[in-house]
Amino acid sequence: MAIAITALSGCSTSVALKDPTIPDPLVDKLPLNVAARFPERFEHFVHEEQVIGKKKWSIDMGRSNSMLFEKLFGAMFTDFQVIGADAEPRNLGIDALIEPSIDAFEFSVPNQSQTDAFAVWIRYRIKIFDANGDQIANWPISAYGKSMAEGIGSDDALRRAAVLAMRDAAALVILQMDKATGISALSEAGRGSLAPEPAVAGGEPAAVDVVRTRPQEATQDDTG
Repeated sequence: MAIAITALSGCSTSVALKDPTIPDPLVDKLPLNVAARFPERFEHFVHEEQVIGKKKWSIDMGRSNSMLFEKLFGAMFTDFQVIGADAEPRNLGIDALIEPSIDAFEFSVPNQSQTDAFAVWIRYRIKIFDANGDQIANWPISAYGKSMAEGIGSDDALRRAAVLAMRDAAALVILQMDKATGISALSEAGRGSLAPEPAVAGGEPAAVDVVRTRPQEATQDDTG
């Protein structure tokens, strides 16, 4: 029995992210008073997967997603705060409420790709609500990160690939968020001259998708 337990434990690997170590964004702030609300699954995201014929992986992202978006939004808007699930946005005097979430998390290991690389794909979704609580944007973002295992071990390589995917998402948010969502129109000045994009049929706002496809060659690695 002891041998069996040892064998089973050897077939499972847990990887935890504590700090995504995202560099401070250098951007011009939008004149907006913004709040963010992080769902429980987003704030404490854990992905578990059994690689066919191989071991089970558990990837615990902890608060790394919240830390990433707190840093991003704090750098992008003149006023920013994080609110709890029970807070009523209409009582806060904010211009916009942002609620990020994770739609999907995927990864590959060397024995799947027949390379020495670990790769991670994260599909985030950013919903934006105006001061009245009406949803004005629903923006999916697909991000990618890749890291070579050579010299750093499989756990660190997978952790590094996840961080690179998060950095990829951060770059997309900085470069594309206003264009994709029209959030700047929610400022006091913007409300006087520009309205948010109208909703599509059925009452749902149009979703603009910025996608990172799965490249065959590395676009990011553990050197970058």
